Parts: sequence; C-alpha cells; structure tokens
Amino acid sequence: MYDTVQIANRIKQRAKQQQKTLRAVLEASDLSINTISNIKKGQGVLYLNFARIADELDCSVDYLLGRTDNPEINR
Repeated sequence: MYDTVQIANRIKQRAKQQQKTLRAVLEASDLSINTISNIKKGQGVLYLNFARIADELDCSVDYLLGRTDNPEINR
C-alpha cells in the first residue's frame, strides 16, 4: 500500500523546490488546503486531485505516489 505521510511530504517538498507555497499550489489546483491533511490521514482523495497537484507541480502522479524517484512526466 502507499505511505500517505510520504505522499504528503513529497507534495510539500516538490512545492518547496519550485519555491511555491503549498497554499498557492492547492489554490491553483482548485483544491482546499485540507487536501494535504486528508492525504496524510489516508482519507479518500480522488485520483483527479493527485493529477491536478501533479500538473501544478510539473511532475508525474507516479512521482507523488512514490512509485518512482524521477519527477519527469513521460509523454
């Protein structure tokens, strides 16, 4: 299964690397600031929300989920 704390931390880390606040990333993704808290708790988060966050952070969903250490998007 996926480590939800690690997923939340990857999102935070990626935002920091791009010098974006978490709030700005979530607002640009049209998501609530509670989204990261929900991810961390393992509460139901729609796959589309991960896609929105990944798009805003210019990385793959697989990277956010910890399935790869390469943030590049395969096109």
